[in-house]
Amino acid sequence: MKVLDTKKCARGGAMLAVVMAALLALPAPPAAASGSDDVGCVSTTFRLASPNDKICVTAYTDPQIPAVSCYLSQARTGGYKGAVGLAEDPARFGLACVATKPVTLPAKLSDDEDVFSERTSLIFKKTTVHRFVDRARGVLIYIGYSTKIVDGSPMNAISVVPYSQP
Repeated sequence: MKVLDTKKCARGGAMLAVVMAALLALPAPPAAASGSDDVGCVSTTFRLASPNDKICVTAYTDPQIPAVSCYLSQARTGGYKGAVGLAEDPARFGLACVATKPVTLPAKLSDDEDVFSERTSLIFKKTTVHRFVDRARGVLIYIGYSTKIVDGSPMNAISVVPYSQP
């Protein structure tokens, strides 16, 4: 019969309590990145004692082209981990971008750049919206995708907005 070392158990329990307290003290990932607005959420999974899983719609205005707004719908994990910002949101989303007034391009607009980014887990994962300019066809192409430190997801969404060519 194995005898438990109560001092080791107490140290292990204390260490676990310190780690959990440190994790709970970390700020939760923002619900929306700066320059964005949460439009609304719908619950998809009921959880009795913790927040529900949801699909949320966030609106972003392109910082270089204020006449374009993009709407990203994304799954957000609930539960206890989701409540404290430790859950990893799934890499499933939709993207729609629209011209809110006539679109003209600034003089020094990059043909290829990240436009928005937000964390979808505490440290490892983020969702990014990237803009390409297809000058031959007169359109802006926005693609939403997810990245991780080790590997990302092939899940993506795309939206195209025409602009006025000079």
